[in-house]
Amino acid sequence: MLKFILLVNKQGQTRLAQYYEHPEHERVSIERDIIRKCLAREDSQCSFLEYKNFKLVYRRYASLYFIVGVDHTENELAILELIHNIVETYDKYFDKVCELDIMFNLDKAYMILEEMVMNGRIVEMNQNRILLPIRVMDQAAQ
Repeated sequence: MLKFILLVNKQGQTRLAQYYEHPEHERVSIERDIIRKCLAREDSQCSFLEYKNFKLVYRRYASLYFIVGVDHTENELAILELIHNIVETYDKYFDKVCELDIMFNLDKAYMILEEMVMNGRIVEMNQNRILLPIRVMDQAAQ
């Protein structure tokens, strides 16, 4: 089960945070520590690491780090696949996504993420099905 998904820039600023566990009062300290650990790692190091009672799986795309916290039953390679699918879906919707797209369209970024993951479980990986309700909302707004 997924515990959280974080999108963080190279300076350590959180651009998107979706939590499926952890009370609010724990989030700030946990997030700061996780970001510090992931940013301090070299590119040549493994993208998986143990942290307290869960695993961290992360991947850097351009200037953004995608960090996912999972319990010990999850497959790390499947989570890397999820991260890659999130990036591809963002790319498809935003047309070559960048940090500014996430910042200025935070509501759309969250909607895409919520179409993929619900209550810490991966529910959809098909990009067309993920983007269909968001595109319908875009058309209705015009």
